[in-house]
Amino acid sequence: MIAGILKEAGNEKRVAMLPGEAGLLVRMGVKVIAEEGAGETAFASDSQYVEAGAAIAGRKEVLTGTDFLLSVNPLPENEIDMLDAGRVVCSSVNPFTAGTWLERARIKGLTVLALDLVPRSTLAQSMDILSSMATVAGYKAVIEAASLLPRFFPMFMSAAGTIRPSRVLILGAGVAGLQAVAIARKLGAVVEVFDVRSAVKEEVKSLGGKFIEVEGAREDESAGGYAVEQTAEYKEKQQELIQKRAIAADVIIATAQIPGKKAPVLITGDTVKAMKQGSVIIDLAASTGGNCELTENGRTVVINGVKIVGKSDFPSDMPSDASKMFGSNVVNLMKIMISKEGKFDLDLRNEIISQTCAVHNGEYVSPMLRKILNIK
Repeated sequence: MIAGILKEAGNEKRVAMLPGEAGLLVRMGVKVIAEEGAGETAFASDSQYVEAGAAIAGRKEVLTGTDFLLSVNPLPENEIDMLDAGRVVCSSVNPFTAGTWLERARIKGLTVLALDLVPRSTLAQSMDILSSMATVAGYKAVIEAASLLPRFFPMFMSAAGTIRPSRVLILGAGVAGLQAVAIARKLGAVVEVFDVRSAVKEEVKSLGGKFIEVEGAREDESAGGYAVEQTAEYKEKQQELIQKRAIAADVIIATAQIPGKKAPVLITGDTVKAMKQGSVIIDLAASTGGNCELTENGRTVVINGVKIVGKSDFPSDMPSDASKMFGSNVVNLMKIMISKEGKFDLDLRNEIISQTCAVHNGEYVSPMLRKILNIK
């Protein structure tokens, strides 16, 4: 089997696999070809890929001369036509918005492994790119907030007097939120956390955060650990409590999202105007509308002295470690699909593979994807 590592387009600085992980594939009997300059923005040179046992080629050769294509983001649609039926494409896809792209890939006869469909189970933990990238985002969000805040995070006692610790409010206690709790606490802030899922309460407390609970939240075990849409009555109570906590906060890290839907608005414009000048909001849900009513995706805006950072691509700002984690997840996934002889085996009886496989042989395969696309 020949695997190809593609260079990412646009502002994406990550690469699907660094030389170290490419070397692991080589030792598994897979021939690896990396596109020229694929790892440049992640600080990995072509010579390092060669030292790891990979070959270097131009984009066209990688696209047409490999069996298994690896990228962080989906191929541009016009490049799908360059691929032969039966080729395997492995990347994140964003299945909730990629219906047209997936349909084109299906008609072309490609096999698409959607890394953002890897089940969030114990067995698949080492392959879960969503959790890995959320870890990076949660860490980086707090560091960004600390650099923008005109105050210290920790408490200081000095000859000049006592500096009170900053108050950080984290909305959403998923992987990104919990990582943000851990980093904010290490920096000495007082941390409060809001989430509709009561199951995360103990995790928040174990990291030193205070869990803010609004009674009456809807939970759904079939949601795979994600939050679900709440009732109007709950949202009203939630809004009142969040506004009270937000006004007292110096920093808000907003991470709350509902798969396939617009991010819930948890911070209104009125709340922002009531916050202390100099406060910072980091909105990780910006690409799906934002948790703050005034968020603008990809921009930092200042409203009444409050900085609102609309940014969902923090992992791209830490390309070295983010790429290492991404590549490690991919290698772990490939391990269950590659034989000792280095041959590719798509065993759809394996639950992890069947959940991750978006399309194969002209059919939509993943049960989750079929549900998203409303295919019976």
